[in-house]
Amino acid sequence: MGKFVVTGGNKLEGELRVHGAKNAVLPILAATILNNNTSIIHDCPNIKDVDTMVTILERLGCKVKKDKNTLIIDSSQADQVKVPEELVREMRSSIILLGSILGRHGEVIISYPGGCSIGHRPIDLHLKALRQLGVQIEEKQGYIYCKASKIKGDEITLDFPSVGATENIMLAAVFGKGNTVIYNPAKEPEIVDLQNFLNSMGASIRGAGTNKIVINGIKELYSTEYNVIPDRIVAGTYLMAAAITGSEITLTNVEKDHMYSVLSKLREMGCELRYGGRRIKISAPEQINPVDVIRTQTYPGFPTDMQAQTMAVLTVSSGTSVITEHIFESRYKHAEELIRMGANIQLEGRTAIIKGVNNLFGTEVIAKDLRGGASLVLAGLKADGVTTVLDSIHVERGYEDIARDLSQLGADIHFYS
Repeated sequence: MGKFVVTGGNKLEGELRVHGAKNAVLPILAATILNNNTSIIHDCPNIKDVDTMVTILERLGCKVKKDKNTLIIDSSQADQVKVPEELVREMRSSIILLGSILGRHGEVIISYPGGCSIGHRPIDLHLKALRQLGVQIEEKQGYIYCKASKIKGDEITLDFPSVGATENIMLAAVFGKGNTVIYNPAKEPEIVDLQNFLNSMGASIRGAGTNKIVINGIKELYSTEYNVIPDRIVAGTYLMAAAITGSEITLTNVEKDHMYSVLSKLREMGCELRYGGRRIKISAPEQINPVDVIRTQTYPGFPTDMQAQTMAVLTVSSGTSVITEHIFESRYKHAEELIRMGANIQLEGRTAIIKGVNNLFGTEVIAKDLRGGASLVLAGLKADGVTTVLDSIHVERGYEDIARDLSQLGADIHFYS
């Protein structure tokens, strides 16, 4: 697997455009299966997960053309109902194909998904909801077999605001009979983006981003052209890169309304933030302040996908910070690698106590998941000497080219495949 080699100590400066959102584009690509026509999707990031989803779509019968960051998907010949197992195991987000294939064909066969090992992520909420919509489900030998002569609208109350379950219900119910109502849905901006994309094809969905989503079943969809929202986690990562290095940078193509919880913590750290249109300028102090408490929560709370990067920054703060991980139970694998770099981190169950040190020290570390890998890259920007981050494939799943982007801002970072 590849690696990043980072020589720490450089200040960052300049301007950088944030690419389209990974967590928005993947369900949108899955949704193109519902459209028995052509979908043109702009600002698709060139990342591994998108490549995997495109391969899955092609194996299902779609024709896909790529022009830089635009994908043109013709799903008129998408006649397969079994999703290739080896591809599903590469990426957890592939589970959203469950709803779209079921909505299109009334049948789907899919294996249990893979992805980052950050804790137990059951899909029982997905299956429970689909059963309420009249889907017959059988689980055997690692596969999920789903069949429904007709999706029947119903009122579904999610026990937890699961992003994946919310997406699968929306996708499955587009052609359903009558209305489907989701209570306690996920409220993430990516859910709103999926609603907007589906509506651009002719679906009738309202309420995304609120406590209730209503899907009015329709009979057909049409061709569409759509722009994916900016990636709030990539934007947050690069703002944290500025914070850990005491730098001043400007990000463009950013929706600050999607990032309030992260921006508030950056201000607590002593960073100055200025906004203008879809731009954010950050000016960070030489040493950031500690943060009393950060609790990861579902949106609009502090995102679990920003926990690792924030921890990396807090390792060099002027005091003690506390992070509690409420979403995933195994999302502190980066902590042991940061400790190898000289960080003072104490783990107590789901809580991490971070005591700031004067500096980190470059060494060889291993990326064990996507955001944890990004946190090690950020630590390397600050550390004395050279940091080598192995197993870069995890980071490549969510960042178009993090080495290119940080180099553009003045970092000394190189990627070796």
